[in-house]
Amino acid sequence: MLTQSTRRMSTLPNAMATPQVETTHPTLNYPLGEQLPASGSATEVAPGIFWLRVGLPFALNHINLWLLRDCMPHPSQAGVQQEGWTVVDCGIDNPVTREAWQQVEQQMLQGLPILRVLVTHMHPDHMGLAHWLCERWQAPLWMSTSEYQSALLACSRLSNFGGSSTVAFFEAHGWRKAEDLAVIQARMGYYPSMVPKIPSAYVRLMAGAHVHIGDRLWTCLGGYGHSPEHMALHDAENQLLISGDMLLPSISTNISVYAMEPDGNPLKWFLDSLERMVDLPDDTLVLPSHGRPFRGAATRIAQLQSHHADRLSELLQACTAQACNAYELLPVLFKRPLDVHQTTFALGEAVAHLNLLWLSGRMQRTRDADGVYRFTTSPPV
Repeated sequence: MLTQSTRRMSTLPNAMATPQVETTHPTLNYPLGEQLPASGSATEVAPGIFWLRVGLPFALNHINLWLLRDCMPHPSQAGVQQEGWTVVDCGIDNPVTREAWQQVEQQMLQGLPILRVLVTHMHPDHMGLAHWLCERWQAPLWMSTSEYQSALLACSRLSNFGGSSTVAFFEAHGWRKAEDLAVIQARMGYYPSMVPKIPSAYVRLMAGAHVHIGDRLWTCLGGYGHSPEHMALHDAENQLLISGDMLLPSISTNISVYAMEPDGNPLKWFLDSLERMVDLPDDTLVLPSHGRPFRGAATRIAQLQSHHADRLSELLQACTAQACNAYELLPVLFKRPLDVHQTTFALGEAVAHLNLLWLSGRMQRTRDADGVYRFTTSPPV
């Protein structure tokens, strides 16, 4: 699934993945080939950095997690350094993921403790098991403030995944099927079903901050649009990037507008974030959250920029002859039938593209007598 993909062949399994993107020439380089670590085991991708692959109960059927050798001051012995591990991202909280981590503990940790749990962002497949790992190892959680607070809201059912505010948002963009909206109304438990608890404290990560993990120095790269304040980790000396969901090799990251910020411009924020990564050396080894480790960051960024430019162009063309709402435009962006779950993410993505065009002045937005937003190309000046 996560090799060379077909143009706009969308699976939309969850909040993390949306339309697949054609891989164009020059192609990316996969230094490990088709090699994948088995669940509960790990593959060393660089000295002291191990790749874990844990299953997900979605069409996007896995997440990559990272285990890094570390050394930190002992919490109770002054002047003593403690050997152990830093975990980057966790998987969702379910029995399969817990079992995989227990296997990793037995087979990979070499009797050493997990010293901290670092989470790139708050989405369930990254955040879900953080509470369990932190409690099991008495390890602190490290993540950005916006992601931590967003996780707290979502875990408390004050989220963008269901309920009356989400229903009203979708209705305002043309989704008016009562049976579908009843499903959305009942989805308040979607996030806490996979992230049942949030650690009560955290250590803040900020863009530009440095994090020492073992003998490596990582710089936090802030990313916006996919989630509130995503943090990737860049080791410039050794040309490594733990990219989270900001840079994936063969699917495009979901970029959605949500009910809490209905006039947001996340696609612009995402593209701006990618632009800040475009000067990464071409031989940087990118360690993504989905798919295989790859080299060719600038190539991949160019592919993603082209992909979104094509989608924007298609929307401009579709909205030239008539004013359209986002729900009517889903077939323009997605070329296969979508179920209700998939449509929630597809519609958020459609609004993200339309909002960029509207906020940049390339489209006009009006609200009709039924309270539905409609978009049309701006008339010539």
